[in-house]
Parts: sequence; C-alpha cells; structure tokens
Amino acid sequence: MTLLPSDATPATPIWCVDAETWPALAETLPEAAAAFARASGFAPKPGRLCLLPEAGGGLHGVLAGLDPAAGPFGPGRLADLLPAGTYRFATPLPDPALAALSWCLTGYRFGRYRDRPAPEAVLAAPEGVDAGETGRIAAAVAAGRDLVNTPANDLGPAEIAAAAQALAGRFGAACTVTLGDDLAAGFPMIAAVGRASDRAPRLVDLTWGPDDAPRVTLVGKGVAFDTGGLDIKPSAAMLLMKKDMAGAAVALAAAEMVMGSGLRVRLRVLIPTVENAISGSAFRPGDVLASRQGLTVEIGNTDAEGRLILADALSLADEEAPDLLIDFATLTGAARVALGPDLPALFTEDDALAAEMAEVGHAVADPVWRLPLWAPYRSMLESKIADINHVSGGPFAGAVTAALFLRRFAVKAKAHAHLDLYGWNPATKPGRPEGGEVQTARLVHALLTRRYG
Repeated sequence: MTLLPSDATPATPIWCVDAETWPALAETLPEAAAAFARASGFAPKPGRLCLLPEAGGGLHGVLAGLDPAAGPFGPGRLADLLPAGTYRFATPLPDPALAALSWCLTGYRFGRYRDRPAPEAVLAAPEGVDAGETGRIAAAVAAGRDLVNTPANDLGPAEIAAAAQALAGRFGAACTVTLGDDLAAGFPMIAAVGRASDRAPRLVDLTWGPDDAPRVTLVGKGVAFDTGGLDIKPSAAMLLMKKDMAGAAVALAAAEMVMGSGLRVRLRVLIPTVENAISGSAFRPGDVLASRQGLTVEIGNTDAEGRLILADALSLADEEAPDLLIDFATLTGAARVALGPDLPALFTEDDALAAEMAEVGHAVADPVWRLPLWAPYRSMLESKIADINHVSGGPFAGAVTAALFLRRFAVKAKAHAHLDLYGWNPATKPGRPEGGEVQTARLVHALLTRRYG
C-alpha cells in the first residue's frame, strides 16, 4: 500500500486513545460525536474501535483504543478495519514512522493465484514522516514476501536469479549468474547440493555502489525447495519448504532498501540457489565434498544442505575482506525451538556489532536475539576422515554448531554476523500478515543507514 504525503486533504482523523487521554479528547469532540461514542459503548481499551458519524451521514472521525502490547506496529491494524477513504493520525503516537509503515505492511496481499484486493483505507503520512522512504521500504518488503510466498513449481533457482537480475536492472547494478561447469569448478558444494534436481543450481553475484565506499556483503540462502535430500523429510515437514529460500528474499529486500535510499556503500549480494531434490545423482550421507575454501567437508545429513551452499558463497565474499559480512538463512529448527518464529537468532563474535544490531532491531520493530558462538562446541564438528563434518550428529546446540561451521568460511571479513531466521508469520498480526516474511531486512537497512547514511 502507498502512503500519501502528510498534507493530503481531506483526511479523516483517527484519535488513538487510552484511559488517560480519552476524557480530554472527548471534551474536544462535537457534542453529537461524543454522545454517539457514549451511546455505542466505546471504551478506550486495546482493540476497541468506534466510527463517529457526521450530521450529514459522512464519517467525522475514528476512535481507536491503543494497544500497548501490540507495540509500535499496533496502529497498523486499522488498515484492515476501516472503510475506504483517506485517514490521518490526529493524536501523538509512540512512533509515528513505524505506525505508518505498519499500515502499509498490513495492507500487503499475495495475489498471484487468486484475486485478493488490498484494503481501500489509505493513510496520509504523519507529520515528519518521509512518505517516499516509507513507501520504498514497504515495497521492498512486499517484493520479498512475494518471493517467499511463491510455491516452488513457479520459483526455482532460475526464477530466484531472474528476480535478482531484475532488481539489479532497476538500480543500474552489475549482476552475474554462475552455473554449469563454472559452478562445479569454483563452488563445488553448491553444485553438489543442487545436482539431483533437473533445475540447475546457480550463484548470483550482484554489486552496486562505488569501489571506494565501505564494503558491505549480504549472503542469502536460496534453497527453492528442500526435500531433505536422501535424508528425506517427513511429509509434514515439507509443507512450508517453499520458504527455504527466505534468506535470499531477505538479502534482496535489504538490497532494494539500501539502493533505494542511495546509501554510500559498495554493496554486494551473493545468493547461492538450489533445489535439494532426490535422484540417482543426489549427494549422500557420508560423502566428502570439496569446498571453495579448500576444506574437505564430510556430510553427516543431507537435510543440512543450507550451510553447505552458504559456505561456498561466504568463501567468495570473504576473499575481498569486506567491512561487514552478513548472511541470512532459514537454517535450523534448533533456533526456532529456542526463540520461536518471531525472533531470529544472531551470531557474531563482534560484541559492538551485536549490541548495535539488537538496538537497531528493537528501534525499528525488526528484532533479533544474540546466541553464543560457543567455541568449545567446535569439537562436535570433528570428522575422522575430512577436515570438518558439517553437522554435529547429536541433539545439542544445533543452531550454535551450524553457526560455528559457517564461521570457518568467513575469516577475513572485518565483521561477520549470521542470522538464523524463520521467514514466515504463522499468524496475522499488525504489519505482519500470515505468510512469508523478510525478517531482519529492515534491521540491516536501518543499521547501514545509521552507519553510512
């Protein structure tokens, strides 16, 4: 949904009230409107709503009970509740910018396969809120959500690469796609994971910005569908595996925000994209794979394919020692068990970066929670026949050992963060409709804006 400029007129006022502010506001309303509110039983409680009529039958204004538990995104719920028209927030809000963004994000609909009209209630930007920037962020989130929501029959490695190329074309970025013999020679683990599918694996490499700017590299896991490979998932565990490319969607959404804002960075986006399928050519438990970095990797479980393709991409990113390297992945169930679907796990050895990401994530309602890169657990990844095993083989610390594995392939970067995310909203909340979600994309944009904007 678009956001109108703050001076858009006419706009119906929305008064967000609580028990403390409601009595004073009631005194300012026309007597007829105040009487209607009393007669309709309006109380300034969380989630309560009252449409105040004009004498001529139109809409005079809206009373909405503030819901502190919903956080700064709470007012966005009104986008789905109000009739067609243009509205403005007429009372102070804790964070007007996030309230406006939430309104836009609440209006998202995935309509590729059936008509799903967006809400017709349009918001005028609150005073001081940049309508254009808010709209660009919302559009990038919507594009990322569309990718995650698209089923694998219509979104394979080729289509993910095409989405990156289209984005590059919009902003004048360079974009190359590696596949075939070149992929097998330079990125052997990406090739091995994707070789069982009849849809060829790829590595996308997008670059934008001046060479002399700070180097920021984003790496997104792009598994278009994950059967688990020969360690096949049970059917129930496959139902949402179209979202196993959410890391790629996050990287592209964050890149769209960064380029749209014109930040002075040298941005690089790497997306290894595959389908983890089953055939006679599938890689096997017990195989030993070469990696781009040179380490040999013993395969403990073919359903832990994401870290393999990320490792080759991280190795490429690491070769130029970027100032900041961030990877995004729907990587482990262990992170979800620990933190649930709403809270991505953050792993980094850089305390200052961890603190800044946590602070920025909280400020923009795109939170993360730091988990430890506990060095003693590296022993869980030891192999008797290769340099390293890519899984621990035991029930403990699955998210930590996955992060420790990836850390072996990012040694030159000045700072590295790994984000283990869910990429999906299990239920609808303000600003977060049920379905695909690009968790941490807004956080990264806000972080880079703070550093380089």
